[in-house]
Amino acid sequence: MKKAFIEKTANLIFLVCAVVAIFAVCAITLYMFMKGAPALGEVGVSDLLFGKVWKPTADSPSYGILFIVLSSIVGTGMAVLLGVPIGLMTAVFLSEIAGKRIGSVVGGAVELLAAIPSVIYGLVGMMLLNPLMYQLEKKIYEGVEGHQYTGGANMLSAIMVLAIMILPTVISVSTSSLKAVPDHLKAASLALGATREQTIFKAVIPAAKSGILTGVVLGVGRALGEAMAINMVAGGAVNLPLPFNSVRTLTTQIVSEMGYAQGLHRRVLFTVGLVLYLFIMIVNFILLRARKKEVAK
Repeated sequence: MKKAFIEKTANLIFLVCAVVAIFAVCAITLYMFMKGAPALGEVGVSDLLFGKVWKPTADSPSYGILFIVLSSIVGTGMAVLLGVPIGLMTAVFLSEIAGKRIGSVVGGAVELLAAIPSVIYGLVGMMLLNPLMYQLEKKIYEGVEGHQYTGGANMLSAIMVLAIMILPTVISVSTSSLKAVPDHLKAASLALGATREQTIFKAVIPAAKSGILTGVVLGVGRALGEAMAINMVAGGAVNLPLPFNSVRTLTTQIVSEMGYAQGLHRRVLFTVGLVLYLFIMIVNFILLRARKKEVAK
């Protein structure tokens, strides 16, 4: 009797938690549409999404966010391309190669990396990475007329900071997935004559692909949603997302201007938040569908 009561209570608690989570997602979605949709009608979908000029305080204001959207896409994509291979190789080292002593040291460092606040990443990037990027920029564009120097606060700096920031997520999730691969799968591969490296890359990683994709999904979410660190190292100008251009992403756009925005300007910033929200939902949906296909295989 007591056991049945405990089970019913636990089921009820789990159900309530699930309902609260679903309600929170629905409430956030409804709120973003209520706040972000009106400005679409006032500015125009094409002018907002495909406009190249952002001058909300001008006499004739413009609210084009095309370059801002492209900066978010390019920055996130390049950070994932740079960070995921490094994170995956680190996870392979922790799960398959490192001994207990070295593994504990590296694993502790990864956990510490995850605990560092984003503003610290931005501060370190601004003080160390930006000056290096500025020296590189001067060497590349020396003698080139018309180039606007950014002091190192550019797209490259933002990509590097984002790549470092997604590492803890990718490493921790990938390590757990690789460790969950059954030992008999590794033993079978080695018994067939495969080397240790062949076993890792031909048997272990494919078997853990679903979990690794989960880590990538979480990493993409972290990269898309980061604001403070990117605001400190990217320069904050609305430009085409070229390597040495100062850029602004969707998140930094909201952070930079929400404090003083009023009227239509403020409503457009909510629309920017809606675009970011939809973009994250679409990316997560695509990656989760890919993960489900891997699970089905």
